[in-house]
Amino acid sequence: MSGLHIEIHGAGATPLVMIHGWAMHGGILAPLAEALAARYTMYVVDLPGHGYSRDSDIPLEPLACARAIAAATPPATWLGWSMGGLVALAAALDVPEAVRAVVPMCSTPCFVRGEDWPYGNDVTMVHRLAADLEEDYMATVDRFIALEAMGSADPRAETRRLKEEAFSRGEPDPRVLLEGLRLLETTDLRPRLAGLRQPNLWIAGRRDRIVHPEAMRWSAGAANGRFAEIAHAGHAPFIGHATAVADVLTQFTDADA
Repeated sequence: MSGLHIEIHGAGATPLVMIHGWAMHGGILAPLAEALAARYTMYVVDLPGHGYSRDSDIPLEPLACARAIAAATPPATWLGWSMGGLVALAAALDVPEAVRAVVPMCSTPCFVRGEDWPYGNDVTMVHRLAADLEEDYMATVDRFIALEAMGSADPRAETRRLKEEAFSRGEPDPRVLLEGLRLLETTDLRPRLAGLRQPNLWIAGRRDRIVHPEAMRWSAGAANGRFAEIAHAGHAPFIGHATAVADVLTQFTDADA
């Protein structure tokens, strides 16, 4: 079986697993890795079908990814951005011996809006992305990147940075991108949040247009965790606000050391 590409950065005493979001790869988290290098040893993952894990035959399914990452890393704090937060949560819930603490960043346990969940996205947006992927996936990824940057203090610069990085490790597998959209459409971990036993921190971008900050505030309450909001950040707070994210994370791990 072809495994996952995992890079090790930093030389700090605290181990930290870092997981990227849909259509990206671990390299997108470089600004945050740089800000954390003195305090953490980071295991930065490329999920299946993404980046240097493009040819991995591990399913893009949260628990399958969590088990593969856990097998290749020491027990650690797990930070997952956007879709990567679902992998980190799956690990905390179902591979608990691998996870000392869990930090979903701009990530929600339920991506799609429902009658009992006003903080999700309209399911038609997911369906539209899936249909567009079939026709022109490069343009679809570009549009999603623009959406990720909306609300940030400098959306043009953030869009440019995300686009530059997105394809720097090759193009993601279109089949896996569709699997990721299905994952976002069907996953709902809200009922399980009360079962989290690890310390947990939910980091939101106040201007995020993809994951509503109130979804994360609600989740922190449901999981008996902590909530932090980066004031001027959008969906990718590690771009332009890496120091603020690093400060919040460091305070959290120091308090639970």
